[in-house]
Amino acid sequence: MTICVPIMNIPTIMKTTRESLKTVPNSYREGARALGAGKWKTIHTVVLKSCTSGMITGILLTVGRILGESAALLFTAGFAQVLNPIYEGMFSSGASLSVAMYVFAKERGEFDVAFGIAGILLILTLIISVAAQILEARTKER
Repeated sequence: MTICVPIMNIPTIMKTTRESLKTVPNSYREGARALGAGKWKTIHTVVLKSCTSGMITGILLTVGRILGESAALLFTAGFAQVLNPIYEGMFSSGASLSVAMYVFAKERGEFDVAFGIAGILLILTLIISVAAQILEARTKER
């Protein structure tokens, strides 16, 4: 499980990074080169600093997508919760919040625990969204 989800989301990160790099105007690159900066200095000081916010936003959105992808986790390694009780299952390998929520709501009928897990997932999603906005604001200030 630790390798499956990141590998599935590498294309998303690559696509957002590529699109973020395309948004940097060629005049920025040409201006840096005209001022005597080398190729790597131009990439480091001009191009990457101009597209960092887009790259960070893409990565954070991918992390949010990973939190929401329950189907891949459910069918690859997420059923550790079924075999173990809540306290052992949440900390064993393969346990995921989305699968635990499903198991507690549908199979065990413990809706209070399922609602608690849903609240945790909502809070994690909110934290990721706020972090993306803060990082975007900080990189735009620079």
